[in-house]
Amino acid sequence: MPATTTAPAAGPAKTKAQALRSYDVADFATITGREEEWRFTPLKRMRGLPTADGAAPDGPPLAVEHGDLPAGLTVSMVDRPDRTRGVLVPFDRISAYAYGRAERALRVALAAEAVLAEPATVRVVGKGAEGITAGHTLIEVGRFAQGILVLDQSGSTTLADNVEVVVGDGAQVTLVTVADWEPDTVQAQHVRIRTGRDAKVSHFQVSLGGDLVRQYVSVEYAGRGGDVELYGLYFADGGQHLEHRLLVDHGVPDCRSYVNYRGGLQGDGTRTVWVGDVLIQAQATGTDTYEVNRNLVLSDGARAVSVPNLEIETGEVIGAGHASATARFDDEQLFYLMSRGVDAETARRLVVRGFFAELLSRIPVPDLQDRLETAIEARLAKGGAF
Repeated sequence: MPATTTAPAAGPAKTKAQALRSYDVADFATITGREEEWRFTPLKRMRGLPTADGAAPDGPPLAVEHGDLPAGLTVSMVDRPDRTRGVLVPFDRISAYAYGRAERALRVALAAEAVLAEPATVRVVGKGAEGITAGHTLIEVGRFAQGILVLDQSGSTTLADNVEVVVGDGAQVTLVTVADWEPDTVQAQHVRIRTGRDAKVSHFQVSLGGDLVRQYVSVEYAGRGGDVELYGLYFADGGQHLEHRLLVDHGVPDCRSYVNYRGGLQGDGTRTVWVGDVLIQAQATGTDTYEVNRNLVLSDGARAVSVPNLEIETGEVIGAGHASATARFDDEQLFYLMSRGVDAETARRLVVRGFFAELLSRIPVPDLQDRLETAIEARLAKGGAF
């Protein structure tokens, strides 16, 4: 099947929504780091992913694990989805490489009108960081279905992967993706979400592990009344590079989006990057959108980059705004607690817990909440923040 390509408009593309799209890796130039989309990413640490082509050696395949599945949910390995069914057309070289090299896809399907009584977890485990592993995940949520799904990633890998999330009309789904990789992992991921008419999607993106993890989330609306909430929780230390980029493309009327990413970082050479793009097209009247990113820097030598972008092509919106803040550990809060008899170690723990508490409390999986809180405190203690 020939590659499907959409050429950009005359002159430079104004937004990511207007950029080149193709399934063919050859249509994309080799990434150099001078591009706006890649200027914060340390390409030398990506083990060849920016130049990957058909000649790149294959890495070990990912393993898929899960327990007993509730009624209405199926998990299987299938041939890569036909392009006429998929919702993702790559708009960068690595995503196109992953699409072409992943011959099989992990399919997680929630049947129409099914209601999950409890969260369902699917684990994806990397089996080695040598070579380049290509992955593809298809998550399908049927019309009027309801449920909580967790995609839990761990192990070691050098991974280029795409995740397609298709949510049917009237469905309500919470999707939690966890990147809890081993320290040698490199990942470049594109998550594409399409939400149907009157559907609600809550996506939680949790990033803890890995050496370099770069995740891109893009959202499109397939009908009026779509409601998408994107939450992110990340903690970087020990020189990690964690990068999150988003594009919320409002192309139909009367839809809502809310973005809230929050991260902590510590340690010399540690970097986090968050770039949030929201586009409200001319026809998307009645849009209500807001995005916010907060970063807490816990030590010298760590650096956070935060870039919110909002492009509005119509004046007929309900609301549109963005906010960003990056701050060092608040010594005034620490002093306040210690002045009331709280010891320094406990006071620091309370301040950091408070910073993450809002997002942790929103994750509707109690066991995962406890696990993440424990992991963050362990990293803080190891890094000397407590």
